[in-house]
Amino acid sequence: MIMTERPTIERLPINDEFARPADSAAIQRAAEALRTHGFDAQIVGDGEAARELLLSLIADGAEVGEGASKTMDQIGVTEIIEKGGHYDAIRPRTRSMDRATQMREIRKLVAAPDVQLGSVEAVTEDGQLVLASASGSQLGPISSGAGRVILVVGSQKVVPDLETAFRRVEEYSYPMVDAMAQEAYGRHSAINKLLVLNGEPVHGRSTVILVREPVGV
Repeated sequence: MIMTERPTIERLPINDEFARPADSAAIQRAAEALRTHGFDAQIVGDGEAARELLLSLIADGAEVGEGASKTMDQIGVTEIIEKGGHYDAIRPRTRSMDRATQMREIRKLVAAPDVQLGSVEAVTEDGQLVLASASGSQLGPISSGAGRVILVVGSQKVVPDLETAFRRVEEYSYPMVDAMAQEAYGRHSAINKLLVLNGEPVHGRSTVILVREPVGV
């Protein structure tokens, strides 16, 4: 067997100020602002409570989409959705499909699931949600394609305003995700597409679960 060295990971500087959890007052302000913008915002204490609340919102047999999400992995949702047998999970289906001959079917499956799960890079205290993506595949379902959206957001992602949210993307989330992409795939990530959610016009469509402890990146 020929052994090859793994490529050296080029780590970008990380601003650890954005790893600190927000205080209770900031989380409460964010929740209240999200509600005024049409989101169902709920506050829970920890990742376990977030997982139980999220699962209670999904009907057995529902078609569930999920982008790559450290938050969902950490709180145990990804494994339950993909391996628990109670849901029609999109990702395992698309992994088994041929990108060369079935890309049209993959695009349609990913674009409009019954339920889309995920997180965000930041949520502002005045109720704006910011998402960043290299491919953008999860942005469409969250924006409008999915029937229902459930986002789990750790307290370290609560920031005062939109300017600070963009700083968090560039100074914390992106360097963290870039290092993970190099480790997993041997290539850099990128901030190719940004989505700002200012409001949810469809009543009951989008739920934001704010977690008092830090979860995800």
